[in-house]
Amino acid sequence: MPLHVPPAPAPALRSVLAALGSPTAVHEAHTPALRAIQGPLTAELPLPVHVLDRLTLSDLASAGRPPRTRLVGWRFLIRSGDRHVAAADTRLTPDGWAFSHFFEGPYVAATERALRQAELLATGYQPRLLSVPELYMLTLWLHGAVGADAAAGLPAGEDLLVPLAPAPPGIAAYRPHPVSELLPVLTHRLTPATAPVPPSLAAPAA
Repeated sequence: MPLHVPPAPAPALRSVLAALGSPTAVHEAHTPALRAIQGPLTAELPLPVHVLDRLTLSDLASAGRPPRTRLVGWRFLIRSGDRHVAAADTRLTPDGWAFSHFFEGPYVAATERALRQAELLATGYQPRLLSVPELYMLTLWLHGAVGADAAAGLPAGEDLLVPLAPAPPGIAAYRPHPVSELLPVLTHRLTPATAPVPPSLAAPAA
């Protein structure tokens, strides 16, 4: 089923197109593939980038408290011909949405692959990106409310999270996980282990 890709804010798209049209911006980018291309470049597949705020096990246990997320930017895949060669991020400034930077690397191809897989699912979704910075993890967040404001909303239990490669050890890349199943795993990894009590501070034996 086709994905319901949300429209990006017009200023965000304009800022990326302006950067693509700027030889200086492209030349200064740390993207050799982008600098080497001579033909036209297009920005497509805008995805809102949300960050998962750190949770603790007590948060998870408190009456089904939903995870907290916040929008930090919009990401566009940059196409040259029949392939995506880079991505462009935008950020929100006091003056509105503005171009942030170009980049390339494994997450570009991983995002494209995950989107193609998601299009084969029987249910329609609104695609987003959800980042877990503490785990160096990025997921494709498939939100069930296809008509929702892409800048708002929390992951619902039936939403899907698809870890992108490279994924953290023990978490399979490209495998769709319901939020209700993956979130406890992430929460456990984000919760610092309790340090053992030194023997000198332990309660004396009876």
